[in-house]
Amino acid sequence: MNLEAPLKSYVDAKTATMLADGLELHTVGDLLRHYPRRYAERGKLTDLRRLQAGEHVTVLGEVRRVDVRPMKDRRKRMLDVTITDGHATLLLRWFNQPWRTRDLVVGRQALFAGKVEEFKGTRSLKNPEYQLIGDDASDADAAAEFAGAMIPVYPSSEKVHTWLVARCVRLVLDTIGTLDDPLPHDLVARHTLLWLDDALRMIHRPESYDDVVAARRRLKWDEAFVLQVALAQRRREARRTPTPSRVRLPGGLTDAFDESLPFELTEGQQAIGRVVEEELAATHPMHRLLQGEVGSGKTVVALRAMLTVVDAGGQAALMAPTEVLAVQHARSIRDLLGPLGMAGELGGAEVATQVALLTGSMGAAARRNALASIADGSAGIVVGTHALLETGVVFRDLGLVVVDEQHRFGVEQRDVLRAKGGSAPHVLVMTATPIPRTVAMTVYGDLETSTLRELPRGRSPIRTAVVPAAEKPGWLDAAWGRVREQVAEGRQAFVVCPRIGEAESEEPTGDEPADPETRRPPLAVADVFPMLRDGPFAGLRVEMLHGRLPADAKDAVMRRFARGDIDVVVATTVIEVGVDVPNATVMIVMDADRFGISQLHQLRGRIGRGSAPGLCLLVTDMPAGTPARERLDAVAATADGFELARLDLAQRREGDVLGASQSGRRSSVRLLELLEDEDLIVEARAEATALVERDPELATAPALAAELARAVDEERAEYLEKA
Repeated sequence: MNLEAPLKSYVDAKTATMLADGLELHTVGDLLRHYPRRYAERGKLTDLRRLQAGEHVTVLGEVRRVDVRPMKDRRKRMLDVTITDGHATLLLRWFNQPWRTRDLVVGRQALFAGKVEEFKGTRSLKNPEYQLIGDDASDADAAAEFAGAMIPVYPSSEKVHTWLVARCVRLVLDTIGTLDDPLPHDLVARHTLLWLDDALRMIHRPESYDDVVAARRRLKWDEAFVLQVALAQRRREARRTPTPSRVRLPGGLTDAFDESLPFELTEGQQAIGRVVEEELAATHPMHRLLQGEVGSGKTVVALRAMLTVVDAGGQAALMAPTEVLAVQHARSIRDLLGPLGMAGELGGAEVATQVALLTGSMGAAARRNALASIADGSAGIVVGTHALLETGVVFRDLGLVVVDEQHRFGVEQRDVLRAKGGSAPHVLVMTATPIPRTVAMTVYGDLETSTLRELPRGRSPIRTAVVPAAEKPGWLDAAWGRVREQVAEGRQAFVVCPRIGEAESEEPTGDEPADPETRRPPLAVADVFPMLRDGPFAGLRVEMLHGRLPADAKDAVMRRFARGDIDVVVATTVIEVGVDVPNATVMIVMDADRFGISQLHQLRGRIGRGSAPGLCLLVTDMPAGTPARERLDAVAATADGFELARLDLAQRREGDVLGASQSGRRSSVRLLELLEDEDLIVEARAEATALVERDPELATAPALAAELARAVDEERAEYLEKA
């Protein structure tokens, strides 16, 4: 049986339309992979204490009390039914529907669905839909759907309730016959998995939780294996794509650069450098993810790769997500290269290249010069923002694309730059946001991964503490005092705010949690800057920095801060990555609970970059015991970015690793959990890689090929290809 069969072949046209419009369920496969969210057990009623106002819920409750009373219009009646779970109660209210008392009698159990409302401490459902449970259910279909001890509760909508989904699932399961199983039979046996038919029946109509566990394990394998096969095919295809070999030139720029370095490369930098060098020398493109802790020296690894490509006659482009970061990268690369980056200039080395910078706000003359040096190849290293993607930017021979903080770019943007290479260029993706192993194998599964964990010698420790401003306002005063102390000792500081000062969405932090309606707006640079300048920091040299400043103004602030001419910079997250001021030792993050875990870790990486220890203070008005406060406590408790990345992922939705969020399509990953299922994902990757090596076109696995085509349709295949 084909899972692509339309649902209208099994249910009536009206129901098929409701499922399509309300839940985006169009085919048999869509319905059978619309798994129960949870299961209600007979005799175990839903915990009503956990209900939250505003959420749409389906609860199993028992009728405790029924009241019918007149409304203002004496001809109409209001029906109030109180249900209980044995501990708490919930009010159900219908208007002018007294006939429902025939169904809703004291002691009867039913599923009730509706939106939770709260008024003066009383929670209620207005005009809820319901389905009676038990032998006294008036609906024969309902009795059949909920005949077992475990009642499936499905993700539903306002018009499509869980019992309608259950009814359709029963109709389909009773008539579809045997399904084509996409997993190879030897794999199913090797990992002691259920057959697909059994797994789908057991997850929708289980007799026990053991059935659910076994079914979920098999269905997670479907999701993980199909994804890993797609990624294995892409890795294989990449290895077959020809590209010019970029072999390191003895006595060239890379050798000269290594000799000029005033510090010794870490073991990690050396080891990854050797791997990258081997891949650049190959005749198929490198696709590598370089991740590492903040300050672990990724830029030096990338620069050595760029120099190797320049030595081989090609060019390298580094694309950064913000203008501030692009300017910082260009400046730090020029500083690291010294005379080696001054080809054609007075004082340039005999073996040298040029470093070009291209941003959207450059003047016409500077832009013309940059474009000319890129086109004729004299600029071996090109650093830029999205401006590199414009049609007027032409490279003579683009051999390496380095993308910094890949998650900040859209898939199409990365692909446009890669396409400028003529032949397929090598690709090196850098991120300072540590990525859990399973995410690297899924979201970045077509990339080989290298990790820098070792920090260069001389990096100082950073102490992090939470400042509960609402509970202990004196602590905030002490924080300002700590900044003044550090400035008196010749050090510098950052104060970070969530927004600029106008509309809250102008410069979002990227992963801040939603705020309750009662919270004040996030603190803004435009408000905090004058408060600090005229108050706690009076007499200090204070400047502000944010994304809406003109490019030359932003650059001027950063140059003066780097020179030590500014004591304190009050900024947005524009300083989150790439800013390197070793003399900065203190950072105060205002409204820190409005930032994500990984973002806070990135921010504090801007301090402690020199010999003096760093201090990061996370200011919040959220009380102890709240989830937001617990996140801040976790950041303060460890400096291990990889541990924080796992915690960050655990607190988020899994997301659609096949890009549904970008393509607007329904996710093909519903059960797989990237942290909990790490071992399963590792096994699926190994099995998928071995299968694709044996049978690249899946000629021996037609059911798998069909499932792959369904899950990775043309749009998602394009996403994976570009990613």
